[in-house]
Amino acid sequence: MSFLAKLGVIGHESVMRRSAALTLALSLLAPSLLVAAAGCGEVQRPDGGEGLLAEGSEAPALAKAAHDGTAIDLRALGKPAIVYFYPKDGTPGCTTEACAFRDVWSSYESAGVMVIGVSMDDDASHEAFAEEHELPFPLIADTEGTWAKSFGVPATAGFTQRVSFLLDAEGKVAKVYPGVDPGVHADEVLEAAKAL
Repeated sequence: MSFLAKLGVIGHESVMRRSAALTLALSLLAPSLLVAAAGCGEVQRPDGGEGLLAEGSEAPALAKAAHDGTAIDLRALGKPAIVYFYPKDGTPGCTTEACAFRDVWSSYESAGVMVIGVSMDDDASHEAFAEEHELPFPLIADTEGTWAKSFGVPATAGFTQRVSFLLDAEGKVAKVYPGVDPGVHADEVLEAAKAL
């Protein structure tokens, strides 16, 4: 019980409600604060470059099975793809972004554009996230941060910055989207992908 509650200035129930609200607010803000802190320096990529992979660059030589068993090889996709990095499964902004891609999924399929989500969550987390929100696209478990480093995406304490890369059919970076707005990003990328 707090000092003020003991004195009777505010009731114990009020203290508990405020404490719970503060805990919830901090848990929702923590990923954003950590990701913002991660943006303070340029990421040293394995290819020797620094910062986000630039437009015109070849996609990194990365291959991995996604949460649903889909084999992903960035250099052998043979069609345009959006590789979107996000901080954490189940957080509000990440859920908004994933569901926005889901909601226009048929348009992506019609345009022949693949969607690949990447975060530092593990496969079990991705499976639960995809099942809960009926996500029809693969999610990569980048638990070691290999994909994030290869693209130059800052990551801190298990959270990557929200950045997307549109790859053309030849596996080159056609467009980079730093500072993504989760609510409109899926439509924005689809228009750019159709123009490739």
